[in-house]
Formats: sequence, C-alpha cells, structure tokens
Amino acid sequence: MSADTFIDTNVFVYHLDATDPRKHAIAGDIVREALRTQNSCISYQVVQECLNVVSSKARVPLTPEQAQAYLDAVLAPLMQVGASSELYHRALGIRARWRYGFYDSLVIATALAAGCTRLLSEDLQHGQRIESLTIVDPFRA
Repeated sequence: MSADTFIDTNVFVYHLDATDPRKHAIAGDIVREALRTQNSCISYQVVQECLNVVSSKARVPLTPEQAQAYLDAVLAPLMQVGASSELYHRALGIRARWRYGFYDSLVIATALAAGCTRLLSEDLQHGQRIESLTIVDPFRA
C-alpha cells in the first residue's frame, strides 16, 4: 500500500458542510482529485470520525442512508490502512516525541505506514515534518 497523500477527517467534514464556501470548495477539489487519481488514502479512524461527525454533530446531520452512501462512494474507496499493534506502538512513539494527542499521533502514524509524504489536516502544525511526512493545512489562507 502506498499513496502520496493522507487526508484527515476535517477535509471530509468540509466536503459535506457548505457553511464555509471557501473550505467547502477546497475540500471538494481534494476529494474529487483523490478519487480520480487514487493517490490519496485514509484510515479506518478517519472513516469512524467522519461518520460520527456527519451523523450526529454536524449542523445538518446526514441520515443513516446518506451516511452509508457517502461511505460507499467516497470513504471506502480511499481507505487503505487498518488497525494493528505496530500502528499503535508507532502512534505512542510519535505522541512521546512530538507531543500530539493520541488520536492525532495515530493519524500521523497511519500516514507514515501508508507511505505518504503529505498529510492534509487543519488540526496539526502546518509545515511540520515528521520523518518523511510533511503536514499541510489545505485551508490555510
């Protein structure tokens, strides 16, 4: 498994939420390109977080049927990384070294495990390099 770019949950949330038109458009471009090229990936964690947010915490939550359709059309085709004890060990090491929270460290560990060189997220430090990975905030003005 190898992809250039790992996409964090917030991109998918903005893809579904048009409250901020600029972020919605950027997220739409990212998701369309990811599906077209298959050169981006996500993990089971991103799927879980996204479905949780858009099903219950969003301003206008998706119905179960809409959430399932989004899962099938967008999230599942990009999901490449599952859970493993090695992944959790790596996340704990990243947490200790870089002082991110556990779930952010797990996203970073997963992106590294997938062979990604970029991690798209507005939740982490833009421009930071962790091993071979560079964090990029795609919504940065």
